[in-house]
Amino acid sequence: MIVKTFVKFEYEKETKNSVRYKEISEEGKAPVLGTVYVQKWFAGNTKTLEVTIDKKD
Repeated sequence: MIVKTFVKFEYEKETKNSVRYKEISEEGKAPVLGTVYVQKWFAGNTKTLEVTIDKKD
């Protein structure tokens, strides 16, 4: 069984070599990942990200 989850993130701040994004969690639900760091060369000026997680049991 595969469970697919989509997690949305919004820009929080830049660090030396990466961009930090914080999770936009649904009301009443705990965050799945919380905070993610993406390398600047990939993130560019992107203000929002979406990550797909496939959970395979």
